[in-house]
Amino acid sequence: MSNVAKETKAITTVQCPTCKTKVEWIEKNTHRPFCSKRCQQIDFGDWATESFAIAGEPALDAETLMQGYEEE
Repeated sequence: MSNVAKETKAITTVQCPTCKTKVEWIEKNTHRPFCSKRCQQIDFGDWATESFAIAGEPALDAETLMQGYEEE
């Protein structure tokens, strides 16, 4: 028997941001913190359609963003 003590790590569990299913924060769960690719894509879609937004003033205004893209 080995003299090396086995370390046991508590597995962190989080809720999927989309469906609230419990998800273990382990390497084999490749979509973490989401429970599945589907929930990950639903979340991405919400950001892409601007259903989600970060509060505050925009870092750049629309005019600044368009500089260099005007037709000559």
